Order: sequence, then C-alpha cells, then structure tokens
Amino acid sequence: MNDDENAAKKRRTLRSTASTSTSSLATGTTTRPVTTAVKRDSLAAELERDPQFSAARRRQRTQLFTNTVSHASLERQLLQAQTSRVDIETKLREKEVQIERLERDRRHFADKEKEEREAREREQEERAAEKKRTDAELKSLRAQFDNLQEEFADLQSVHSQRMLSSTQEVSQLRALNTSFTSQVDRLSADLDSSQAIASSRLDIINSLQDQFDELQAAKDTWMQRTNEESDMGVVREELKKQAEYHRKLEGTNAKLTSEVTILRDRQTSVEVLREQNRSLELKLQYTESLRDKVAQLEAELEASRTEREQWASNQAQSSSSLPSTPSRNAAPTISQTQTLTQLRLQHASLLEEHGSTLASLRTLESTNASLSDHLSSSATQIKQLQETIRELGSTARKADTRVHLAEREVEFLQALVKSYESEEVQKEETTRDERDVGRIKELESLLSEYKSTLDSITTAPPSPSKPSRETLDQLAQLRSELEECQKENTQHIETIDKLEQELFELSGEIAGGRHVPPGKRILQLADNPEQQWFDLRQATMDKLREENSALLKRLHDLESSLPSANTTTATTDESSPNGDGGLVPRASYDLLQSSLATLEQTLAQKEKRLLRLQQVFTSKSAEFRDAITSILGVKLAFYPNGQVRLTSIFDLDASFVFQSTGSSGNGGSGVGGNNVKMQLVAQGEGGPQDLPSMMQYWIENEQCLPGFMASVTLECYEKAKMSGAGDPNTSV
Repeated sequence: MNDDENAAKKRRTLRSTASTSTSSLATGTTTRPVTTAVKRDSLAAELERDPQFSAARRRQRTQLFTNTVSHASLERQLLQAQTSRVDIETKLREKEVQIERLERDRRHFADKEKEEREAREREQEERAAEKKRTDAELKSLRAQFDNLQEEFADLQSVHSQRMLSSTQEVSQLRALNTSFTSQVDRLSADLDSSQAIASSRLDIINSLQDQFDELQAAKDTWMQRTNEESDMGVVREELKKQAEYHRKLEGTNAKLTSEVTILRDRQTSVEVLREQNRSLELKLQYTESLRDKVAQLEAELEASRTEREQWASNQAQSSSSLPSTPSRNAAPTISQTQTLTQLRLQHASLLEEHGSTLASLRTLESTNASLSDHLSSSATQIKQLQETIRELGSTARKADTRVHLAEREVEFLQALVKSYESEEVQKEETTRDERDVGRIKELESLLSEYKSTLDSITTAPPSPSKPSRETLDQLAQLRSELEECQKENTQHIETIDKLEQELFELSGEIAGGRHVPPGKRILQLADNPEQQWFDLRQATMDKLREENSALLKRLHDLESSLPSANTTTATTDESSPNGDGGLVPRASYDLLQSSLATLEQTLAQKEKRLLRLQQVFTSKSAEFRDAITSILGVKLAFYPNGQVRLTSIFDLDASFVFQSTGSSGNGGSGVGGNNVKMQLVAQGEGGPQDLPSMMQYWIENEQCLPGFMASVTLECYEKAKMSGAGDPNTSV
C-alpha cells in the first residue's frame, strides 16, 4: 500500500510540473514547442525511475521468460511423449500382425497335420484291404498252379504223340519241296524272258519320250522368244510413262514442300506475334498499375504540400502576433532544463531496456536454433519413414506383378500343354502316314533289288517262250500296286508341305501372341488401347491414301492438259486458283487444317496451364507476403529493377528501400541468392527518433540489416503501444 501511495504522489507531482510547463508555454515565455508525446515519455521515464516499479517489471519479464522456457520444455516433452507413443503403437501393431501370422500358421499346420493323419489312416485301411485281397489271390493262384501242373502233364503226353506225327509230315513236305523247287526254276526262267521283253519295250518308250521332249523344248523356246519380244515393247513404253510420271511427281512434291515450309514459317510468325502480344499485355497491365501508383503518390504529394503551406502560414501568423523577447530567450528556462533532464533519464532507461531486450533476444535465438535443429532432425526422420513406406509399397507392387505374371505363365503353359496334346493327336495320324511311307520304301527297295538281279543276269534265255497268264497277272498287279504307292507318296509329300507351311505361319502367329489354340475363344474389350492404335493408324492411312489419290488425280489432269494447252497454262491457273484445278488438293488442305486444329488445341491447353500456374503463383506470393507481414511485422514490395521496399505495419511512414549489390546473375532480381548483399538506398519520412544512431550502429558498424529491421520494428511497436490506441495490431 505504501508503494502504491508513493507512486500516486509522484504521478501527481509530475502532472503538476507538466501543467506548469504548459501554462508557461501558453503565456509565451518560450518559442520552443513541446509535444504531447514528450509529456508521456517523461511521465513514463519518471515512473520507471522508481526502483520498485522497475524491479517489478524486471520480475515480470523474468517470470514471463521462465514461463516461455518452461512452456517450450513442456512442448518438447509432449512431442517426445507423442513420438514414443507412436513408436509403441507401431510396435504393438507389428506384434499384433506377428501374432496373427503365427496363429494363421498354427491353424494351417494343425489342418495339415489333421489331413496327414486322416491320409495315414486311409492308407492303413487300404493296405489291410489290399493284404486281404492278395491273400485271396494267392490261394486262388496256388489252386490254379496245381491245375496247370496237371494240364502240363497231359500236354506232355499229347506233345510226344504230336512229335511222332510231325516227323512223318516233315518227310512228306520235303518230298513236296523238291517238286516245288523244280517248278520255281521253270517259273523264274519264264519271268526272266518276260522281263527282257518288258525292258526292250521300255527302251523304245524312253527314246520316243526323249524325242517328244526335244520337240517340246524347241516349241517352248520359240514361244518364249515371241512373248519376250512383245513383252519388252510393252515394258519399254511403260518405263517411259513411269519415268515421265516420276518427274511430274517430283515437281509437284517440290512445290508442295515449298508451300508447306511457307505455311510453317507463317505459323511460327503467328506464334511469335502471339507471344509478343501476351508480353505487351503484361507490360500494359504493369504500366496501368504504375499509373495508379503515380496518381496516388501525386495526390499524397499535393496533400502534403497544402499541409506544409497551411503550417507555414499558421507559423507566420503566430510569429507575427507574438512580441519579441530577446532578453528572455538568451538564457534557458526552467522548463527546458526539466525537459532535458527528463529526456536524459528516458535515454538511460531506454538503454537499460535495450540491453535486457538484447539478452532476451539472444536467449530466444538460441532456443530457436535448438528448435530448428530438432525440427530438421524430425523432418529427416519423417523423410526416412516416407522412403521406407515407398519401398514397402514398391515391394508389394512388385510382388503383385510377380503373382500376376506367374498366373499368366501358368495359363500360357496350360495352353501350350493343350496345344502339345493336339499336336500329339496329329502326330498319331502322321505316324500312320510314316508307316505308309515305310511300306512304300520297302516296296521301292524290293523293286531296286529285282532290277539289280535282272541287270546281274547276263545269260539270255535259251528260247523265248511265251509268259504264262499267271505271271502276267502278277506283273500287272505289281504295277498297279506301284502306281498306287507312288500316288500315296505324292499325296503324303503334299500334306507334309502343307503342314510345314502351316507350322511356319503359326510360328509367326505364336511369336506375335496372335495364335488362338483350337477349342479356345479370346474375348477383349471393343475400346482397348490396341484397337485405338489400329483405328488411329487406319484413319491416318485412309487420309494419306485419299491425299495420294487426289494428288494423282491432279497430276493426271495436269498431264492431260499439258500437251494440249502449253501456251495457256498461266491463264488457266489464274482463272481457277481455288477450284478443282488448284495446285493443292482438297484432301491435303483438310489434312493441314486438321493438324492446325490439333496444334491450336494443344496451344490452348498449354495457355490454360500457364494461366493456372500464374494464378497459383500470384495467390501463393500473396500468401507468402501475408505470412511475412504477420510474422515479421513488415510489408514487402518487390520492384522490377531489383529493389525491395519494407514498410512497418506499426508505422506506415517508416519505410526503407533496399537494393542488391551482389552478383546473382539475374540483374538484381535474385534477392534470395547466397552471394547477394542488400544495401539501403532510401528511407521514408517516419520511423523512430533515434533512427540515425540505429543506422550508424547496425548498418555502418555491425553491417547487419536483420538487426536493424528488428530494432526498428520493436521501436515502432513500442511507439504504437505508447500512443494509447490500444492493441497495435488492431490499430494498424
């Protein structure tokens, strides 16, 4: 209570002194004006002279600092607890997943053991039943063995009887064999004579066939010569026509390529003009904004000039109305000395506060550095966790793709197995064909053996006897069989060629993935990427064919009109520049129009994207400026010449203009570069009172622009707070 009473008394004394000073000023004892801000600063200095009041403020600041430090430590502990809780939860989830996996494995093994037990019991039952069956079969086989032994004894007795009878039959057959050999010798002699006759007739037929072949070859050569002479004449005429046609096509191709280059140059010039138009529009917008700013600044300048003129006129009137007192102005008054002492006390208190604020600033910077380190470490941990999550996701996707590939391989192998089965079925048919081929080869070998035996016989028959009817029939039968075998051989060779061709075609289809096995049907979507690609290719091919046909038609028209009207080509070209007789066909023009439309569409899409990016950039830059304004307490304004203007939100007159002096490579626009240094080039009219001393200390001595701006912001904040407008943020 005593402290409060003393403080109240001191406030009363200060107010009385202030009232005396104002009364002296009102009487005209001095000409020096004293503002209300000086009264409030002197009052604050007098209040802060009190040691108890300053100690209470120090205690309040220390308590606030300890509260912030404890709050930061508690937040750090809370973050550590949250991270530990997240780690424990992840470990708990991993344990639960592991328990579920183990439980699943246990159930799987239990089911597997149960199935094995059931299979073992089933096998034991089957083994017992099979043993019973084998015992019964063994008994039956033993009985059969006894019966077979009895039958064997009976068969031995029968065999002995048969041997006696067979010896008698063999003796009889030997006698018959001797008689048959004599008959075979006689028949072989008849066969030799008939074969000699057949060989002589074959020689006659071969000679006639050779003569026929010679005549046929002569006829073919004569016909070929006549055909070649007629064909060469046609070919020469056709070659001449094709050469002329090729020259005309080259001329039209050169004309069309020149026109295409001209159109492309026009398109590029149009694009350049569009880009220039956009840049000019942007410059126009910027100049309009500059015009608005210039008009605003001119209005502010006019208002400031009028205010200065009014102030000068008022000052002149007040100086003319007041009497001159040179004797009193010579010596300082009591009020001046009092204000000087008050200002000195205020300066000392401000220096003390400046030191305390510097200490608190250093502590806050250290805590900020530790927090930034912790934040960077946590950010690295988050990135590592995200990378592990991405790796796990990639491994999962790879496993899924492997599963899909394995399923596709299984389906492909199943299809191959079915195709192999079908080929085996076909091979069974080919084995039959191979049997027939083997039979044919055996018959051919027999025929070659017969021919060799006939050639080896040199002795002629003693007397050409007429062959018997049986030998002729056998010979005719052998010839018919030989012809049938040759026909079958040719048929089999044709089927083999067809199968080889089909196999060659199917190998290409199988390699391309277009082969459909028999008995299978492949379903696909009507609108799939492959179909889209084929449709697009077909559409382009149709357009090119249409253009080619139009060009050929135009070329044919020009060829037809060229020999008849050599002198009137210029007039016909001038008379029909846009009709069907023009140089460029309609199909080519349509193709160019479609390509131009697609290019314009892509250009419009890119312009839309650029506009969206510009909108996003403007919104993000505005958010960035708002964030800097709310955090640092200054407004930023970037100019095209590389200058940056900073304005305090607590004092709009306190503005500073900086310009880069480093080598950023962008001509001053790279403010955030590592090698860029900013230099103060201009300042506003407002700002704190000791601004020159701040500039000398922070800029000239320390060369620290952030410290200068921080001190200016702090002074402007204190000034706005002391002005009595309530909350500085709300006043601004």
